[in-house]
Amino acid sequence: MTNDQKKHGRASTRERKAGTRPRIVRKSEGNTSRNAEDKDDVRKTVNPRFAENKEGKGEGRGRTFKPKFSDEKPQRDFRSRPKEDSKPYEKREKREWTDEKPKRNFRSGPKEDNKPYEKREKREWTDEKPKRNFRSGPKEDSKPYEKREKRVWTGEKPKRNFRSDKTDDRKPAGKREQRSTSITKEKVYDGLTRLNKYIANSGVCSRREADELIKCGAVKVNGEIITELGTKVKSSDVVEYGDQRLNAEKPVYLLLNKPKDYITTSDDPQKRRTVLSLVAGACKERIFPVGRLDRNTTGLLLFTNDGELAKKLLHPKYNVRKVYHVELDKNITKADMEKISAGLELEDGVAEVDEIVWSSDAKNAVGLEIHIGKNRVVRRIFESLGYHVVKLDRVIFAGLTKKNLPRAKWRFLSEKEVNHLKMNNFS
Repeated sequence: MTNDQKKHGRASTRERKAGTRPRIVRKSEGNTSRNAEDKDDVRKTVNPRFAENKEGKGEGRGRTFKPKFSDEKPQRDFRSRPKEDSKPYEKREKREWTDEKPKRNFRSGPKEDNKPYEKREKREWTDEKPKRNFRSGPKEDSKPYEKREKRVWTGEKPKRNFRSDKTDDRKPAGKREQRSTSITKEKVYDGLTRLNKYIANSGVCSRREADELIKCGAVKVNGEIITELGTKVKSSDVVEYGDQRLNAEKPVYLLLNKPKDYITTSDDPQKRRTVLSLVAGACKERIFPVGRLDRNTTGLLLFTNDGELAKKLLHPKYNVRKVYHVELDKNITKADMEKISAGLELEDGVAEVDEIVWSSDAKNAVGLEIHIGKNRVVRRIFESLGYHVVKLDRVIFAGLTKKNLPRAKWRFLSEKEVNHLKMNNFS
């Protein structure tokens, strides 16, 4: 039998033939009492207190002796000083309750200075208010309490003094006078305006630059050259800068999307609706429409008080671009469109058209671009060829469009749009 066979408990060939096999004893079986005794010996050598703990003596882990309960409290010390300084436990004496309040001292001084407790006397309520003194002075200076008399409202404002001096110098209450400021607004009711402000409101330049123009003699009032600063003018005076006549009001530029059934005039004797009723209250300045649109024509209409710009927009030499969307009663032929683009002869001359195209799949709607500004020129062009205009809408005027502007609504032009118009950029 080899060592491996002994280790794993296997029998040899001779033992298997004989039918005998040695029984192998495992480490956990047998000699249990001996193993326990050996463990106790080891514990005794490592920890000498183990033997005492097993017998109920000594300290440390193990079985300890629990003393029976007694009235005497054991001495316990949690401080780092030696045990000899610890005081024995003393029971407190039971105090009997008495009506007298015991003396209490919260000061650090000796107990002899404590005053005995004294009960306060019960005070009876009276209508008279007791004297109270909140000042640091002696109590002899305090005044007795006096009830205030009820005041009856008379409508007059009572006198009030917030000063520390005597009340004899006080003034009676009244309305405050408006203080005069160093910067005062110019009066409008007298009809006079400083010349530099008049020029600045016209949009030529600022007030400081207007003073320089006045000094140079570039400004005329009623045909006379003015060089004195501070000169005032009336609204009826004629102020000129170079060859341009100035307007006293601040320039205003307003764009309207005109609806149907409104006429382009300031006043109508037949009491029909006018376009000025749509922009009433938009500004304080007096504005007027640039050009005209028929009663049944819709689209863009510009309002302003700038006469010089209005003249440019209406004059044919500046070639102001206008685009119309035209809807006819029947389809228009290609031959008629070529005639219109070549120019038709009307009663007041040739009607020149820049471009004409079909605006949709339908052959009865076209887009027309022109620069001329004759009266009802678009309607007369199509009526000369036997067509009737059902709908006419101006969609572009001098580079301005109807984007984000619903029908019958208006808006002020932006600074960028105004600059384009003043630079004669009307395309």
